[in-house]
Amino acid sequence: MSVRPPTVDAVTVRATLRSAGLRARHGLSQNFLVDVDVLEAIVAEASPTVGRRLLEIGPGLGLLTGALLDGGASVTAIELDRDLAALLRERFADAIEAGRLALIEGDALDHDLTAQLEPPYDVVANLPYHITSPILHALLGKAPRPARAVLMVQREVAERIAAPPGQMSYLSVFVQYHARARIVRRVPPDAFEPRPAVDSAILVLEPFTGDDSDLLPPAEADDLWRLVQSGFRERRKMLHNVLTRQLPVDGARVDAALAAAGVAPDRRPQTLAVGEWLAIREALGPLEPDGRGRRRGRGR
Repeated sequence: MSVRPPTVDAVTVRATLRSAGLRARHGLSQNFLVDVDVLEAIVAEASPTVGRRLLEIGPGLGLLTGALLDGGASVTAIELDRDLAALLRERFADAIEAGRLALIEGDALDHDLTAQLEPPYDVVANLPYHITSPILHALLGKAPRPARAVLMVQREVAERIAAPPGQMSYLSVFVQYHARARIVRRVPPDAFEPRPAVDSAILVLEPFTGDDSDLLPPAEADDLWRLVQSGFRERRKMLHNVLTRQLPVDGARVDAALAAAGVAPDRRPQTLAVGEWLAIREALGPLEPDGRGRRRGRGR
């Protein structure tokens, strides 16, 4: 079904907020989309169809929510701002009554995101910079993963996530281990009201598997992320030296693992593709407990 989002611009958004007695809250990183072409691009990627289940994080004024519902999708939306949540309940009262929209008021980080809908489901989200990494870990870190995630994120973060070997980071390895990542388009600051200070981008993630059947068992996955996190503590240093310093593994074992994986010891961590990290983990074998190699949380 072809869905055209409603016409929207900065004047309309400001008027909508004013009439509801609301304003954009800087503390919640609220920047409302006002470019209909960008809105259409998001809807095209989300491809809502009759009966499709969608999780929307940060519905805001509900412009995208309305377009998703118009396409026939069943939407579960999580909104942190209680005033916006009240506005959405009023605007979409019929859809809520009909069971086509479920509105959850609260912080998305306080909810088990992968447990909100029965699979298969998709995700659409407008993510502020400071929650992008934890939301990605919540969506990809365990089953059931979404079939697709269409995300508005800061352009720099999108480029980091979709980066090729040579520009990799811990976050790009984590995401690309779980999903294909592609940037659909850049979104300039004037596509929002109020204007943010940076460019944004539409990022699409397509997980390789919804469950854990094709992924490493938990203990091996823990060793993989411990290895990757250790490497990126010194991302511009030679891999042999970094791993010897950061893991409870002697130099000879590191050299043997790198040789078995076909990775030169003078390579820098940021140059390795996901498959090379996997090969090194397999060659190293189980890692002994040691505080030097443990992650202190899911960093970017």
